[in-house]
Amino acid sequence: MAEPLFLQPIFKERIWGGTTLKEKFGYDIPSETTGECWAISAHKNGQSTVMNGEFEGKTLDQVWGDAPHLFGHYNAEVFPLLTKILDANKDLSVQVHPDDEYAHKHEGENEYGKTECWYIIDCSSNAELIFGHHAHSRQELQQMISEGKWDNLLRKVSIKPGDFFYVPSGTIHALCEGTLVLETQQSSDTTYRVFDYNRTDQEGNQRELHLQQAIDVTTVPHKDNELNFMVEQRTGATITTLVQEQYFSVYKYELFGAAAFEQDSFFQLFSVLDGEATLQIGSDSYSLSKGEHFILPSNTGDFTLDGEATIIVSNP
Repeated sequence: MAEPLFLQPIFKERIWGGTTLKEKFGYDIPSETTGECWAISAHKNGQSTVMNGEFEGKTLDQVWGDAPHLFGHYNAEVFPLLTKILDANKDLSVQVHPDDEYAHKHEGENEYGKTECWYIIDCSSNAELIFGHHAHSRQELQQMISEGKWDNLLRKVSIKPGDFFYVPSGTIHALCEGTLVLETQQSSDTTYRVFDYNRTDQEGNQRELHLQQAIDVTTVPHKDNELNFMVEQRTGATITTLVQEQYFSVYKYELFGAAAFEQDSFFQLFSVLDGEATLQIGSDSYSLSKGEHFILPSNTGDFTLDGEATIIVSNP
């Protein structure tokens, strides 16, 4: 029986970042413009490190290569998922991600497209995000972008804590000021910027836009996805299925006691967003607290979670 892999996150400074990752989770962030916590990542641009057990000190990518049995010999060249927490202290750029085919062709064989989803951990009272667009054809999309008709083009949605959004590749989107989000995504770092509010960096330079790529990959017209949240009540927990799709399934566990589970996937990713709990696997127990992230390997079997906590769980 394998033990869980507890992971040390990587932090990324961003022009739109802030200090909420420290205030909310107690993370040791590098600066007051820290935008991203790469919590569970084997991507070359930011590798999580195992903090316990046999693989302590190894990166997740190394464990993926050295111990494929822990991941049920999952058939993929790279660890397929990436879990982040994003602190949108200011508006993020308006962007869109390619699918796998476009990414392989234009960004290199080893880079993947990016379908993602967001769980809104917290947000300001009047928060919103950009999700989709109003263009009816690719020609109209191109014209509205070239004329800078952003108010007419971009579709804004009001949000509140606990909301969930599924963001397939090809969806124009942006988190806006005052939003804290847990993101589950394909393991990819390919982003095409459409609009960046004409912001400049410390040297007075505007960030690069990728307009032709964005026009190529955007889904036109925008399609909304029907999400049917399935809620299961069981002893000690409420389990909400947030999404089940091609690249990942994501669940919300709300614990209010002791709840029994079975790890029946290739592997599962856990992020503790609030509260405290104890993870029991056989005779071994592990204390869980807010801000911790871990993987349950394929041969974990039955386990128990006991406590009061909110946990986001995903699997490929």
